[in-house]
Amino acid sequence: MTISTLTLNDGNQVPGIAFGTGTALRQQDVQNPVENAIANGFTHLDGAQMYENEESLGIAIQASGKPRSALFVTTKLNRLQPDQTAKTALQVSLKKLGLEYVDLYLVHVPGHHAGRLKEVWKMMEECKRERLAKSIGVSNFGVAHLQEILEGAEFPPSVNQVEIHPYVWKSLQPVIALHKEHGIITSAYGGLTPLFRVPGGPLDPVVEKIRTRLESTRGQPVSIGQVLNKWLQQYGILVVTTSSKADRMREYLDTANVPELTPEEIESIENAGAQRYYKFLVLSD
Repeated sequence: MTISTLTLNDGNQVPGIAFGTGTALRQQDVQNPVENAIANGFTHLDGAQMYENEESLGIAIQASGKPRSALFVTTKLNRLQPDQTAKTALQVSLKKLGLEYVDLYLVHVPGHHAGRLKEVWKMMEECKRERLAKSIGVSNFGVAHLQEILEGAEFPPSVNQVEIHPYVWKSLQPVIALHKEHGIITSAYGGLTPLFRVPGGPLDPVVEKIRTRLESTRGQPVSIGQVLNKWLQQYGILVVTTSSKADRMREYLDTANVPELTPEEIESIENAGAQRYYKFLVLSD
């Protein structure tokens, strides 16, 4: 299966769906799930220093036998230790991963670097200049955080990875507008939150109605998860997802083959989402 790509603001290409090694896989040995993900067609692997599993991610990458150019590897900067910089932290990650570079390096949480974001971003830019990271970006950044690093930046962030689903969609519009202004790709984690973390909300009947229509149009099974992932993908959002089950991995990748949602269906998802606010990951500024 060919995975469609998105073009970053530095000209690099990123696969539009990623296999994440956080959430339930955090602090776990991820060798088997990642090998499984690669075997089932994932090419974008989304890791982080905070997940404490970069070594087993690296083992899975080597075991896959895939050429380095066939995989897109992301990692994220954790809270800095004394005398550590974003660059030295990345060098430790590269050693754990067994790689010479990552494709994407993100500042994971802005609150970890309060008062130092500009300084940290300058070091992220150095990682890009020295080709330790092909592209650089951020995660969990709000408008004020983005504005702080954009001012005087040599390279604007290529990506901002945030929690995105219909129950936070309305609140995210100022951030997404800023992304558009600077060509920043919006990346989503927690996209299926309404269905699996807080089921029974106003979104459920809307998604089920759309799922039924899509399945009828397609003539093949369509899941409720595919409905929300399709909604994200139609906005050009990079979807980060995870599972330890091979059939679920294939289902996520198969979302590309699901028929498109109509403008009316998209509107109905967003109207239902606006009836409730729920964010599963609340971070301090």
